[in-house]
Amino acid sequence: MKILAIDDQQLVLLPLQKRLVELGYEVNIETDASKGLELYDSTQPDLVIVDINMPGVSGLEVVKYIRNTKNADTPIMVLSGNTKDDTITQAFELGIDDYMKKPLSLNEISARVKRLIGVPKSENSVAKSNVMIQQRCVGVVIPCYNEEERLLSDEFLTFVNENSGYHLCFVNDGSKDKTLEVLHKLQQGREDFITVYDCEKNGGKAEAVRLGMLHMAQKEDLDYIGFLDADLSTDLADFDDLVKTIETSDFKIVSGSRISRMGANITKESARKIISLTINFIIRKILKMDFKDTQCGAKIFHKDVIDIAFGEKFVTQWIFDVEIFKRMSIHFGLKQAKAMLCEQPLKRWIHADGSKLSMKDSVKIIFQLGQIAWVYGGKKQAEKTEVSNNLKVA
Repeated sequence: MKILAIDDQQLVLLPLQKRLVELGYEVNIETDASKGLELYDSTQPDLVIVDINMPGVSGLEVVKYIRNTKNADTPIMVLSGNTKDDTITQAFELGIDDYMKKPLSLNEISARVKRLIGVPKSENSVAKSNVMIQQRCVGVVIPCYNEEERLLSDEFLTFVNENSGYHLCFVNDGSKDKTLEVLHKLQQGREDFITVYDCEKNGGKAEAVRLGMLHMAQKEDLDYIGFLDADLSTDLADFDDLVKTIETSDFKIVSGSRISRMGANITKESARKIISLTINFIIRKILKMDFKDTQCGAKIFHKDVIDIAFGEKFVTQWIFDVEIFKRMSIHFGLKQAKAMLCEQPLKRWIHADGSKLSMKDSVKIIFQLGQIAWVYGGKKQAEKTEVSNNLKVA
């Protein structure tokens, strides 16, 4: 039995294809709806699974093509994040057989497929899947410098295997050990879900994150892009909670916060904690925002602010997070920027042994904050002057 699945997000199609093939179906996938229609004509599938919201040719147009142009009664299932009643009603009126709303488990999708077209003669006995097909796709940048011994490969692999819609981008920041070799081994056979971006020279965490974020922004099927520390001091489950917040709100940036509270496992060295409190006090004064923790290495961004936040090189190496928030407030204005930023407490954060940030570096941060205040204060004044001059010309 042949199935054709059409969705503009490859990260949705790949786990779906894998599951249906495991069950014994022959599955073709296509991210371009126009090419999907050509594939329909050439393969004559027994079932079509299609998304609604796609650029160019929409899912409803695919349904119209099959039902009206081809006058075919091929079973059609919609798998979409579009939950509008009008859209669902229109889809059924056009002749679809089923409408599945994301997020949805692969188990339920498989059961609905079997109900519509039956079980393949060569059905394979496979275990239940705990993977959910999500309605959003997320890129995660993980900067790596000499992580040969600390990289928790198994945890990253388990997460990618069990959570659909994620693409991990490991940035090798000119490591002197075998980090690059470890990363390529991690990527092997999972190239659709894992990217390795190699920087030949060490440029520091800020530049590694910046280059990784800009690289991932070129992927059209991603809705959100974030970054996370390689040591998983913030774990992947907590990061997924940040993603859930940004996809169900109007926030453009959701930042993790290592606030000690009941029910959370937050540990820091006492000396680091004292310095942290001092730095955060200065940061709040510079940003004019009541941030509790700007420096947490877990943040998620809406794709349309990536260029604003990461387009230019950062002035500092360790506190580029502060620069990101400063860039947002200069670009959008302080009031609007505050409304676009969310700080979300983490359930777990552990200071990992071997951290690249030493106590000496922590002291240097205070001087770097002064540098930020000077540089971005000048940028804000320059922007005001430019606006004033434009008004005069107008």
